[in-house]
Amino acid sequence: MNREVAVAAEARHVFVNAVDDPPNASAFLGGVVRRDGVTIAVSTSGVAPALSALLRQALDAILPRDLVAWMTEARRQRTIWRRDRVPMEARKPRLLQALNGLYGGPRLKTANG
Repeated sequence: MNREVAVAAEARHVFVNAVDDPPNASAFLGGVVRRDGVTIAVSTSGVAPALSALLRQALDAILPRDLVAWMTEARRQRTIWRRDRVPMEARKPRLLQALNGLYGGPRLKTANG
C-alpha cells in the first residue's frame, strides 16, 4: 500500500511522510524546530525517526528562551552591515559580540555609537 501511495504522490509532485517506511517516503518531518523565525531540521533519512524526535527536543531545549531578541539583533546588525559594507568574514564575529551585548557583555562599537 505504501508503494502505491508513493507512486501516486510522485506523479502528482506531492511529498509523502512515511517515517516507518523510508524507501517509500519523500519527506521526513519529525525533526523540525520552528521558533521565533528560526528553523532547524534534523534528519536520519527515515532510518531512526525516534532519534530525530529526540534530537529535535534537545535542540529546542537548548535554544535560548529569548531567541526573538537574537533575531531582532541579527536583523538590526544586518542592516548596519549592508549600509557599512561590512565584509562577510567580519559579520559572524560582530554578531557574536552584539549577542553577547544583550547579556551585559561588551558591545560592538559602531560609528553611530
